[in-house]
Amino acid sequence: MSTCFVLDASAVLALLGEEPGHLIVQQALPSSVISTVNLSEVVTKIAAEGIEKEKALQMLSLLGIEVLPFEESDAWTSGFLYPETKHLGLSLGDRACISLGLRLQRTILTADSSWSNIALAVEVKLIR
Repeated sequence: MSTCFVLDASAVLALLGEEPGHLIVQQALPSSVISTVNLSEVVTKIAAEGIEKEKALQMLSLLGIEVLPFEESDAWTSGFLYPETKHLGLSLGDRACISLGLRLQRTILTADSSWSNIALAVEVKLIR
């Protein structure tokens, strides 16, 4: 199965919280990947909500999202995205997600509307 989507942490959190846009993410799951950086953002949010590690592992493994490493090329790409995106306040996690999308040349799913203001060589699809 080919990968069609790169998930931002905001998309996964929308899915877990059944927030607006979660159905779009749910439909994309079978062909989605996430960066280790963005997975860390999701895990941080889950931990902050007091969910135990074992339950969090179970929740995330049931989603079946393939987790891909943050590679050296992603570090370079995300670093050089900073000057272009600093006015939008994009975090390292945001830029890590965009870097993975650019590396794989896949559509990025996010709930962050500010991303629609960035000219990228890949599609950014807002889930809400």
